[in-house]
Amino acid sequence: MATSLITLIVNGVKRTIPVEEEEKLIDVLREKLHLTGTKRGCDNAQCSSCVVVVNGKAEKSCLLSIQGLEGAEVFTVESLASQNKLHPIQQAFIDAGAVQCGFCTPGMLMRIYALLNKTIHTSKEDIRDALSQHLCRCTGYETVLTAGLLAQEYMLKNV
Repeated sequence: MATSLITLIVNGVKRTIPVEEEEKLIDVLREKLHLTGTKRGCDNAQCSSCVVVVNGKAEKSCLLSIQGLEGAEVFTVESLASQNKLHPIQQAFIDAGAVQCGFCTPGMLMRIYALLNKTIHTSKEDIRDALSQHLCRCTGYETVLTAGLLAQEYMLKNV
């Protein structure tokens, strides 16, 4: 495989990284940038544990070829908290009791982040639809939906 350089903006920092032609974004994030908050689940886009935000859109990083992402802006779960303060979405998940084992939580957090950053005044149905793309063995999903709604409420207070 041929190695090339790609430049991405990851969590607000411009990074130039050597990559292989067939590499997936999840591998670059976890193995080369050591951002292990993004979880590898099924590797075939079924579980959504690997969701990150690419150019403002929630994307399954296990599917995304690193080729074609030159200059992309990527946000991972590591970008949410700042200066030891949780992001309102993270706090909402804690307050709603939506964090179980935590494996699928980063993907859910990032999907809600993308949704609420696109349109903070979204509907309960939109939040439910967004979360329906995630598989979780630990929750009944009601607490996750509650967390999404609570995150919206917390973020509206900060607008």
